[in-house]
Amino acid sequence: MQTFWFVAIAVLWLGYLFLEGFDFGVGMLLRLLGRTERDRHAMLTTIGPVWDGNEVWLIVAAGAMFAAFPGWYAGLFSAGYLPMLMVLLALIGRGVALEWRGKVDTDAWRTRWDVVLGVGSLVATLGVGLLLSWNILGLPLDGDGNRVGSPFAALRWDTVLGALAVTGFALVHGAVFLALKTDGPVRARARRFALRFAPLGLAPLLALAVLAQVRAGADWTWLAVFAVLVAAVIAWLRLAEGREGQAFGLLGVALAAAVLALFGALYPNVLPSTVDPAYSLSIAEAASSPYTLTVMTWVAAFGTPAVLVYQGWTYWVFRRRVTA
Repeated sequence: MQTFWFVAIAVLWLGYLFLEGFDFGVGMLLRLLGRTERDRHAMLTTIGPVWDGNEVWLIVAAGAMFAAFPGWYAGLFSAGYLPMLMVLLALIGRGVALEWRGKVDTDAWRTRWDVVLGVGSLVATLGVGLLLSWNILGLPLDGDGNRVGSPFAALRWDTVLGALAVTGFALVHGAVFLALKTDGPVRARARRFALRFAPLGLAPLLALAVLAQVRAGADWTWLAVFAVLVAAVIAWLRLAEGREGQAFGLLGVALAAAVLALFGALYPNVLPSTVDPAYSLSIAEAASSPYTLTVMTWVAAFGTPAVLVYQGWTYWVFRRRVTA
């Protein structure tokens, strides 16, 4: 049951990074690809019906960590309290910007909120990437699970690589999503940006997966690293052929393979310590009681299909392309 919930939490993080990833990407690309207000309105319309539902995956992922592995939740979010606070403030800013930018019909008003949306999306992606890389690559924890040093003591080159990996993926993912969901000039610009930026934007994700494998990976997780590379290359080739839907799906495959490689390298720990490997927090040490995990499994068995159905229905209803 402990391993099942470890895998379930990895899947929840995958869902969040995939769905919220293109939301973040659209926010960061709004002023870059949207040359006119009509273009920007079309870009925001692509995520308007789904962005708040996509954030549910973050809430569920954090809630599942709290309930299934309270030691994991406490160790990660207490050690990364300030970066997590920055992420939450950025998410609040994004939400307010999306809701308020259309309330006053002036260019100055909309421009201010576009800046808030872009900065909030950038800070949130960097923060989420930093927290996940801290989780995978390790935090300076002592024998009692307390952080050693300042709130940013784990800000190292390898964890910065993790922040860049999530941000680069979100930019490429968002551009491909816009190419899939829009038509006209926005579609052309988004496709052109994705083709040019994809090699640079996806390289940190592949590098992070390779780094995790070199440090703690198993033999089988190298297959997942190879799958990241193959899926990313094929996605780029299919996008060049104008097959945006296939490219979007293949980016999802690349992300899933990366998550598999990273969490596969983490297992059987949930939070490695960079102070001493003996201080690392394992699944068994962080898990709740078997009764709690059993109750959670029954709740998830009924709740998860409902979430998937209503989100799937939302995407189906708003499946058509948007034009300026």
